[in-house]
Amino acid sequence: MTMPTNSPESPWGPPPTGLPGMPQPPMQQQPRNGLAVAGLVVGIVGVLFGFLFFMFWLSGPLGILALIFGIVGLGRVRKGQADNKAMAIAGTALGGVATVLAVIGLVITVFIVKDVADDLKDIDSVKGSPAASAPADGSESASPSAEPAGDKPLAFGQAMAYEDGLKVTVGKPAKYTPDEFAAGHKKGNIALQVKITIVNNTKKPVDITLALPNAKDAAGEELEMVFDGKYASKPFTGKLLPGKQAVNRFTFSLSAAAAKELQVELSPDLDHDDGIWVGPPAK
Repeated sequence: MTMPTNSPESPWGPPPTGLPGMPQPPMQQQPRNGLAVAGLVVGIVGVLFGFLFFMFWLSGPLGILALIFGIVGLGRVRKGQADNKAMAIAGTALGGVATVLAVIGLVITVFIVKDVADDLKDIDSVKGSPAASAPADGSESASPSAEPAGDKPLAFGQAMAYEDGLKVTVGKPAKYTPDEFAAGHKKGNIALQVKITIVNNTKKPVDITLALPNAKDAAGEELEMVFDGKYASKPFTGKLLPGKQAVNRFTFSLSAAAAKELQVELSPDLDHDDGIWVGPPAK
């Protein structure tokens, strides 16, 4: 007796599904969501490090990685290879925030180092003043101390020329409109931007990394520097070669009541005195 081919006990097994000669349905590919997930996680960690003062330097590379992972993840979503678009967007945004926090942390650290260096320079100047170096018998010192350059305020647009050939100019303040992601700018305040030019007419390179301006308003209050995704503030970096100049802009946030006058103090490096520029903002 012949055993039916569709019987469970048939040695040839069940007949194949589908019609003979027809292609089999393709296997469904799993979504490639790994990079978007990685971008989100790395972005969160980068933002957390950005709020820790001694760990902010880690938020920079983590933010860049999160940006790369998020952007690649978005590319996979557009190609239909992934389906977690919201997670990729969140990772990209967090990567951008972490990168901005790293820049802000770097600027704050440079400000702190500059303040400490200024304090040390003040201590040295006190030790070298005539009162500190006067002879014990009460006679006058043979060489009087030099007058600090910062005692004579300059008008905006004027240049502070140092004896060795270095020259610094702070341009007239102009109103600036920060973008919606700006840091350091309060709602209702007025943002004023100044253009700073450093010219090196000396015979050696000058490190201008610490050439960061300090600003005060008409009431004498210290002002916060503004950063955004455009060109609100960009610190100087590296060394300025002889015969070259460097130009950057810095923006400060002032209350409307104290925006009648702006005072900017700046030293090109630790070896030169601060220059002071005072004047009204541009209308």
